[in-house]
Amino acid sequence: MTPQSILIKGPRIIDASQGLDVVGDLLVKDGKILSVGNLIAPADIPENCRVISGDGLVACAGFIDLHCHLREPGFEYKETIATGTQAAARGGFTSLCCMPNTDPAIDNAAVVEFIKRRAADQGVVRVFPIGCVTKERKGKTLAEMEELASAGVVAFSDDGDPVYDDNLMRLALAYSQDLGLPIINHCQEHSLSRGGVMAEGWVATLLGLPGIPAAAEEAMIARDIALAELTGGRLHVAHLSTSGSVALVRQAKERGIPVTAEVCPHHLTITDQWALGGKDSKNDVAGPLSFDTSTKVYPPLRSQHDVEALVDALAEGVIDCVATDHAPHDLASKQVTYQDASFGISVLETALGSLMQLVHQDRISLSTLIERLTVGPARILGPNFAELPTLKEGTPADVVLFDPNREWRVDPREFASKGKNTPLEGTTLKGRVVATMVAGEIVFQESALTEQVS
Repeated sequence: MTPQSILIKGPRIIDASQGLDVVGDLLVKDGKILSVGNLIAPADIPENCRVISGDGLVACAGFIDLHCHLREPGFEYKETIATGTQAAARGGFTSLCCMPNTDPAIDNAAVVEFIKRRAADQGVVRVFPIGCVTKERKGKTLAEMEELASAGVVAFSDDGDPVYDDNLMRLALAYSQDLGLPIINHCQEHSLSRGGVMAEGWVATLLGLPGIPAAAEEAMIARDIALAELTGGRLHVAHLSTSGSVALVRQAKERGIPVTAEVCPHHLTITDQWALGGKDSKNDVAGPLSFDTSTKVYPPLRSQHDVEALVDALAEGVIDCVATDHAPHDLASKQVTYQDASFGISVLETALGSLMQLVHQDRISLSTLIERLTVGPARILGPNFAELPTLKEGTPADVVLFDPNREWRVDPREFASKGKNTPLEGTTLKGRVVATMVAGEIVFQESALTEQVS
């Protein structure tokens, strides 16, 4: 008989929604949290209950990814909803918000329904579609935003491209106020970034590669903030990457403008110097390992100065959440010249290990990091998501169990994702997910996990 209950004995339980940080027991029954923190006596363990040892582990609400690319429909050779959600489960993510740069784009109710059905049939975690701002993401006319909202999208974005037309962005932000859904803009001023393949700076100069200035991001963020102030609409800035962008968002929040922002694990932990090869941020010379196309991403990897500013902003709460921008690619898209390679990094399975570097370096507390992976993104998505980032009794049992001190070597051949494109290949990370639960069902667990049936 399949156990209907799961008891995790003695983990460190961190629930950012309640300010809870205790060592105790976590009991799940019928897909819901039954008890959290209280020690469960043997006599109180439900019949046919799976008992998992949580010794040395951390239990928290499942991570919510506000920004990822599942590629389906249209680019199934890069990723599918099935493989992408399996990768998410391995990374501790129980909810994914998928971007609409698919083929066809998510600009009508039929595509939204396709994704929801495919996720229900083949996915192992929750999937929430993000609808287009403009039809076919072409930036000419607004998509039917009300139709998309009624179909169940959780936000609007043309990610992969910015909403370039000022008036269209103004209208989208105005509608966002009525619909209660955020506009997520990919902030990139094409006239400044066109032709660039990595961050403008000494590394790009050394490698002879065309650079993308920080102003390409900051100019459009400044425009969007002005339009958000004008309309009162809900603006969410995707993948913040520069210290100047941090300053703009900080100032906007201080003025009471409804602006939120996200940052990706790679922009918090590695720099443009990784393009020089050797996977060492201190490497300052070109060599035979230079031009590593796995480091090509948009926004580009930036300088150490930018990394420091982003980490500080995340810790302070100026940046509201971490989002992966998981962008899986096939081998052929990356095994070309740096100029011809596709932008993007496969992130879902390495996110926690990357981010735990910040905890081990005392740059951010573990409880704050968990808040930015759970409560932060849920707050941006709105009140309908209030039950997902919490371990309150009676809420859906979306739980991740991880070992904060587990060291492991990144081997993309072991990824569940079709995208093996990561600059972290061969590096050692410290912090790894050992089990992930969605609505009380374990959708991923390592074989080494100690358990029994009581």
